[in-house]
Amino acid sequence: MGQFQLYFQLGIQHILDLKGFDHILFVVALCAIYVLRDWKKIIILVTAFTIGHSITLALATLKLVSINSDWVEFLIPVTIAITAFSNILSPKPSSGRGIQVNYFFALFFGLIHGLGFSNYLRSLLGKEASIFQPLLAFNLGLEVGQLVIVAIFMVVAGILVGIVGVNKKDWALIISSVVFGMAVMMMIDTKFW
Repeated sequence: MGQFQLYFQLGIQHILDLKGFDHILFVVALCAIYVLRDWKKIIILVTAFTIGHSITLALATLKLVSINSDWVEFLIPVTIAITAFSNILSPKPSSGRGIQVNYFFALFFGLIHGLGFSNYLRSLLGKEASIFQPLLAFNLGLEVGQLVIVAIFMVVAGILVGIVGVNKKDWALIISSVVFGMAVMMMIDTKFW
């Protein structure tokens, strides 16, 4: 197996690992107010998240940025809680400012999530001569993994909202409330306290 394929698969596995479900929760929080027909907006959101975490992942892996891991482990669920709470306050995408806020959340909070990935990736890279190709492959793997999460979530949402008849606003509120509660529990469980 080539180096690119190895790191690509590691990126997919890392994002889909249920032990690290914080990233899954964030992606779900980003998608909670959308339905399947909004797929272009969702792809832009997930890509903005990938761009954000790719920047800090690269900077942290190159040791240009260093932040206490306890802070990062606390801030990741904070980003999830803020995104979910924003959905609770406005459970449907608006035609203007609301969408821009979600894109901001995806990009800015992606920067924080990238710091969480960095220790994992740095330990994998070891003494690689060049980190560009492994970093690119890992980030592309993360993006594909996130799109898998989005696809599963949107199919479930499509079935429940589109076929079963669950109210779209109620769906967004329920999902966002559950994610918010889980994020608060994660914040409480961190070593930060």
